[in-house]
Amino acid sequence: MMRILSWVLRVFVFFALFAFALNNQQDVEIHWFFGRNWHAPMVIVVLIVFALGCAFGVLAMVPAWWRQMREAQREAQKILQQDRPSAVNTPYPPDGL
Repeated sequence: MMRILSWVLRVFVFFALFAFALNNQQDVEIHWFFGRNWHAPMVIVVLIVFALGCAFGVLAMVPAWWRQMREAQREAQKILQQDRPSAVNTPYPPDGL
């Protein structure tokens, strides 16, 4: 049941975006600096702005991801060192020597 609901939602989103694209085919003019202009369909402009926003969001998260990875590696090192028996604390040699 959940799988069917998921596919119905996907189809709905696809058709909603497709209808949005069909309804916004008019050309828009983007005014840049120094008198530069760019003519493109509105759908293309919206798609480019959306993609740039996603890329900016991912790039903004990279430092936090790196910090979390370093912290996780430190914690893993602490756990590994706690599990290892040290030679100073063992009163007798391990078996097999």
